[in-house]
Amino acid sequence: MEMNIIVEAIIAFFLVIAGLFGIVGSFGMIKLTETMQRLHAPTKATTLGVGGVLIASMLYFLLVKGDFSFHELMITLFLFLTAPISAHFIAKTYMQANTRPSDLPDTEREYGWSIYDDPPVRTDRDE
Repeated sequence: MEMNIIVEAIIAFFLVIAGLFGIVGSFGMIKLTETMQRLHAPTKATTLGVGGVLIASMLYFLLVKGDFSFHELMITLFLFLTAPISAHFIAKTYMQANTRPSDLPDTEREYGWSIYDDPPVRTDRDE
């Protein structure tokens, strides 16, 4: 009986944490006005919220039902791997669309800012 209370407390903890992150992420999507500000809400807080629900679900099936749920583990890993990558692409696209190369500071390097440099011109057309 004592073990069931501990298991339920652990699962409830992850669900409460997931709910808090979900509320913070949703509030961020509503209140933040600019694209770069709004980027943080779905990629940080909401991702952790969904991850908390999935971890609670994995723990429930493992500790209460006795079955390991591989699906939730894969969804959690996929979510935590793809959210930062998609945020990076959105940020680079926003920078490309809303920043002029003349507004950027000089990098004093050969290549400068990679997304703003002109592609190299090839002189040999045989290759």
